[in-house]
Amino acid sequence: MPLQRYITLLWRWVWLILLITLLAGGAAYLVSRQMTPIYAASTTLLINQASTGSMTTDYNSILSSERLARTYAQLMLKRPVLAEVISALQLVETPDRLQDRIRVAPVRDTQLIVVSVEDTDPQRAADIANRIVAVFAEQNRELQSERFAESKRSLEEEIAKLQTDIDATQAGLDALRGIDDPARRARLEAALVEYRSSYATVLRSLEEVRLAEAQMTNSVNVVESATPAEQPVRPRIALNTALAAIAGLLLAIGLALLIEYLSDRVSSSDDVAAATHVGTLAAIGRIDGVEPSEKLVMLKDPFSLVSEAYQMLRVKLEIARFEKPLHTLLVTSSGPGEGKSTTAANLALAIARSGKRVILVDTDLRRPSLHRFFRHANLRGVTTALVRDPSDSLYNHMIPTSMENLLLLPSGPVPSDPAVMVSSAKMAGLITELKSMADVVVFDSPPLLAVADATPLAHVCDATLLVVLAGATRTSQLRRACDQLLQAGVEPQGVVLNRVTKEQGGYDHYYYYYGGEKRRSKRGPLGKLFGRRHRRRSHAPGAVDTTEPISGGYAVARPTDAVVIEATVATGMDERRNGVHSK
Repeated sequence: MPLQRYITLLWRWVWLILLITLLAGGAAYLVSRQMTPIYAASTTLLINQASTGSMTTDYNSILSSERLARTYAQLMLKRPVLAEVISALQLVETPDRLQDRIRVAPVRDTQLIVVSVEDTDPQRAADIANRIVAVFAEQNRELQSERFAESKRSLEEEIAKLQTDIDATQAGLDALRGIDDPARRARLEAALVEYRSSYATVLRSLEEVRLAEAQMTNSVNVVESATPAEQPVRPRIALNTALAAIAGLLLAIGLALLIEYLSDRVSSSDDVAAATHVGTLAAIGRIDGVEPSEKLVMLKDPFSLVSEAYQMLRVKLEIARFEKPLHTLLVTSSGPGEGKSTTAANLALAIARSGKRVILVDTDLRRPSLHRFFRHANLRGVTTALVRDPSDSLYNHMIPTSMENLLLLPSGPVPSDPAVMVSSAKMAGLITELKSMADVVVFDSPPLLAVADATPLAHVCDATLLVVLAGATRTSQLRRACDQLLQAGVEPQGVVLNRVTKEQGGYDHYYYYYGGEKRRSKRGPLGKLFGRRHRRRSHAPGAVDTTEPISGGYAVARPTDAVVIEATVATGMDERRNGVHSK
């Protein structure tokens, strides 16, 4: 599928895309506004690993530091730490629920750990984060000091014993003061010296143990304490709304593509070609109006975009039948309500406007409608012409129209057996008589798939047009209608897409040429001075303006490269208002 087809498709479903996008974004906005705000507070820690005694830092030391940081990150989330925090802050919750609101993450390639806490109260979130760090640091110091506690306790006990011995020996020496006992004094002094030497040795060992403890203990230092946050981290109303709108947009686009993929309705000329391999001759836009007479756009507004589309249809038919001129044309459709009668009436007006004699025949003998387009009664027509007296002229059963060169032959009273009447030899004779009276005879027939009346008519006509209601006719219906014609030995001349919107790419390409020139003509100086419209020139490559003025105020254009160029002057506009050319 080409890019332009995707763009056209999305433009056709733009209302659904916008609706789902707005609904998704609006729902996310309302839900986010109703959510309780959640605040976050973070504390950053620095983990100092104990020295290994080496003056250089190797890879193992770095790896050990990272592992230590990850280990401490896990230990902070354990029950002993969280239980102490809950007790200290008097929180009304369990350690498991508190753990769900805490996130401890080591910073990659560093010795930093970030502790984040979420809570509905910003101050409480900051207090919990700071308390977790304090409790863990205290428990970590106690845990590491237990490794040296036994050694220190043993040395301290030995020091206390030596101090007792020193005190007792010193007391003995003091008691010998003034007593002449050299041997005992010498023995006590030697023991005191020994005790003091042992005391110094044990005291030195205790200091070495304390030094080793200080050097081999990992420390936890607070780099940045948690402070209460001013803005909540959740919900992020703007972000949630934007993400929901984007999700809704993608969902809507996918839904539109799925609908188009699953849909079997004809919406464009590509769909027509894919279903039937029959070309699309014209795309007709929607015609405003309720009454059938208001649908005659070739009379109501012959210079509108829709009228231009009918003119293009006429030109394409003439080009397609250049070698074998078109005398009889059948306009039909696969089902009812697709606009075949409107197409037949306006096409007949377009052909008559080109100067050819045209007879518009209503052969829909079941539900006739052409007489309502021209506001006439359906008292005489095809059915009365088939049973008329040979001396009765066929003109007596026709109705003249306001368009010069166009006659209308209504259906007449509805018969009891339309299919037999349409297939009769008298109908064939009537068609032959009509061909002798006009240059082109346009037949409006019943739908192909609804009744059997249209197939015999298609067999005797020079060309058959299939009218397809864009966006409503199913491809299966169109395919069956074409197969029915092919089985009768009739090759469809082409398809007319009816009620095509601009989004379906039907006729919007006329706007620049026609609408733009029309606006410029209103501002033109010649139009202001003489009431004259500027002539519209073809923008087709190689086209030459061959418009020549004639009497009566109209201009006759010689077709060049299949482009018909028309222009009007003020007198021509007056004649149109007076009904000389058309209403």
